[in-house]
Amino acid sequence: MNPVASKHLSKVDRVLARVIRQVGPVNIMPPKGVSPFMSLVRAVAYQQLTGKAAATILGRVVALYPGKKFPTPQDLLATPNRKLRGAGFSWAKVEAVKDIAAKTVEGVIPPTTRALLKLSDADIIERLTSVRGVGTWTVEMMLISTLGRPDVWPVTDFGVRKGLALLYKLKDLPTPKEALAFGERWKPHRSAAAWYLWRACDLQAAKS
Repeated sequence: MNPVASKHLSKVDRVLARVIRQVGPVNIMPPKGVSPFMSLVRAVAYQQLTGKAAATILGRVVALYPGKKFPTPQDLLATPNRKLRGAGFSWAKVEAVKDIAAKTVEGVIPPTTRALLKLSDADIIERLTSVRGVGTWTVEMMLISTLGRPDVWPVTDFGVRKGLALLYKLKDLPTPKEALAFGERWKPHRSAAAWYLWRACDLQAAKS
């Protein structure tokens, strides 16, 4: 992500500037060769789980397809639901990844990241949240981590709200509406601001 974001945020926010001095320039590197299908399946796998647990389950799912780094949409559609459940997906996640696969085949989900890049953030959110089990937060994480969009502000994200409470000494976690207003100062680099709020939570956890 553009290092200009770090400089801009340091200028407009003294509190956030302290975190920026500690962790350095924003480091969001969109992965290469990851399709929207792969990104969404991974995002669903990580919903409501720790990173380690999600990675373990996703590894078991991928292992169902020997010789492949990741299953294709057609692979997933051809896999019995009970087999995916046996690998560790909840029934809700089985239904979600099957719908992701189906909507990729149908063309609702663009087949390549390049095709997705032609759409605006709002259009991507509208299109992808039509998929079962894919909410706004999931698409926002994809916009930031996979597409590298610079001005995404995930106001429902727990880490973002916790980071705001920590840095700005708020008594309670801000509501999404309060977080939305708070983020106005960081336009057009709110993705980077979110990244620094996540790092603020990491720094706090390292102290405890």
